[in-house]
Amino acid sequence: MLCEETNETLSILMEKWKIVILFHLLYGGTKRFGELKRLIQGITQKILTNQLRELEDQDIIGRKVYPEVPPRVEYSITEYGKSLQPILEELYKWGDAHLNHRENKKRNQSID
Repeated sequence: MLCEETNETLSILMEKWKIVILFHLLYGGTKRFGELKRLIQGITQKILTNQLRELEDQDIIGRKVYPEVPPRVEYSITEYGKSLQPILEELYKWGDAHLNHRENKKRNQSID
């Protein structure tokens, strides 16, 4: 049942780091760029910048620039972006159940 709407959803969420970024902003609140970079191990500055820009272009996150020297930039989830929360929670639940399933399967195989 792939359709245009499904393709759009997947194109927004399926890049490796976007879901991780969204979890940090949904459950950790507003974050500065450097905070996100430290929280997300393995992400490069270039990739983080690109992912944040794409999420901002989709109105999923907001970017606030403070007129300071050096400039301070903060990222937060938008009201619209919060609509993804139930979807992300279901993905988390499925992932947790999947890990448990794999662990149980390994245990059962070692018993046989």
